[in-house]
Amino acid sequence: MAITSANQLELLQTAEAVAREKMIDPGLVVEAMEESLARAAKSRYGSEMDIRVSIDRKTGKATFTRVRTVVAEEELENYQAEMTVETAKQYMANPEIGDIFSEEVPPVELGRIAAQSAKQVILQKVREAERDRQYDEFKDRNGTIINGAVKREEYGNVIVDVGRGEAILRRTEKIGRESYRPGDRIRCFIKDVRREARGPQIFLSRTAPEFMAELFKMEVPEIYDGIIEIKAVARDPGSRAKIAVISNDGSIDPVGACVGMRGSRVQAVVNELQGEKIDIIPWNEDVPTFLVNALQPAEVSKVVLDEEAERIEVVVPDEQLSLAIGRRGQNVRLASQLTALDIDIMTEEEESKRRQAEFEVRTKLFIETLDVDEFFAQLLVSEGFTNLEEVAYVEVDELLVIDGVDESTAEELQTRAREFLEEQARKAVEKARELGVQDNLLGFEGLTPQMVEALAEDGILSLEDFATCADWELAGGWTTVEGKRVKDDGLLEKFDVTLEDAQSLVMTARVGLGWVDPEELEAAAEAEAEETEEDEA
Repeated sequence: MAITSANQLELLQTAEAVAREKMIDPGLVVEAMEESLARAAKSRYGSEMDIRVSIDRKTGKATFTRVRTVVAEEELENYQAEMTVETAKQYMANPEIGDIFSEEVPPVELGRIAAQSAKQVILQKVREAERDRQYDEFKDRNGTIINGAVKREEYGNVIVDVGRGEAILRRTEKIGRESYRPGDRIRCFIKDVRREARGPQIFLSRTAPEFMAELFKMEVPEIYDGIIEIKAVARDPGSRAKIAVISNDGSIDPVGACVGMRGSRVQAVVNELQGEKIDIIPWNEDVPTFLVNALQPAEVSKVVLDEEAERIEVVVPDEQLSLAIGRRGQNVRLASQLTALDIDIMTEEEESKRRQAEFEVRTKLFIETLDVDEFFAQLLVSEGFTNLEEVAYVEVDELLVIDGVDESTAEELQTRAREFLEEQARKAVEKARELGVQDNLLGFEGLTPQMVEALAEDGILSLEDFATCADWELAGGWTTVEGKRVKDDGLLEKFDVTLEDAQSLVMTARVGLGWVDPEELEAAAEAEAEETEEDEA
């Protein structure tokens, strides 16, 4: 079939019909036709030729053009698509390298094989355009709720018709034992949209915490308007959930607004989530206060926060322990997710026993090191002294507040404490030298002799060895293994060296050794500070 003998408008009519059916730009279909015709022409004239086809968008006339590029003589490789300056002079006036010479060639007749090949090219281009359209449409809807109809179920995964495409709701993203039949209406959260070789993949979820947040945004106008803000959500899908909210308007109660008149608003969310019980909690910037709210309905007696370890200890009355933990640990687990902290719950009796044990250990320390009787040692502990350094270097006035301690007694206590610490330091230096520690590490400012001894026992004998350490190796830290936080012991952790202290010590050592340029370090610190300010803004 020759293009010239066909009705030229049929090309445009076909392009428009395909574009309407697939809901894509007609221009993309015409471009696919041009490419397919060009490919067919190359098979007729030769694959080395640069044949291009242009279809007039008004008349549908297809123009076949051979294109040749002017190149330097030494760069000439393809005689069919390139030519030298000398050759170009036959066709062009004053040709230069890079110029393009085009000449129209007769249209080709499409045989059966060529026509089939052209059809495949067009179909492939149309599919690619359709996939791009679907991806562009749904990528902007990522993180929103979408309504769809169930098409089928495959191995527990639900395929959902979402209008101009299909989405998948994996069985792990369904609530409890939900089951659906073809044609059922379903509401889901668009969790992810990915561009893949087989087309855009839209992944849905009904268990994501964000799904609950979006449902509340739909049901509570104050959240949609930004008057009330959802700060955190924790879910045990299908069973129970906790949601923390705060009001930006002091006259509006965030919890009451989310509950609604006679619970109408929260009940609408509960019904959508298959009866999932929802605790609505007021957000508080003070972490201990927020945690007390999060552990409701249990009552809390005491909260101890360890910000560095991201852990928090909660003391509850003996009769409230089971309520605080919840069935199968559900209540404390959700509270932990809500606060992003590990929570240790203990009863008042357990906390009392632990305090008593700590009291006895410190009392024994002062008895053995200061040569005082048990009663006097207990007085020191009761006043808040926890170690010898505090006794040795505290202001004398703080010792005088203890009953029975005058100025001479205070001075004697400090003298004994300092002598003991100096003796410990001397022994630590001797032990470190025996292990082979170099002077540059012993004289490094910021490390005590006991610290150097601890490093030497682990094979760190020089300042160069110390400079290669990571901060967490020195200060310790926490890592997550299979969903559980695991403690990493640090070499200097028992000396109360924090992660920031360890970073400063290691970086000072690297600067001293010439490994790091202090000016570059300062520039990096300034850049990080500016970035932090921008993020806060």
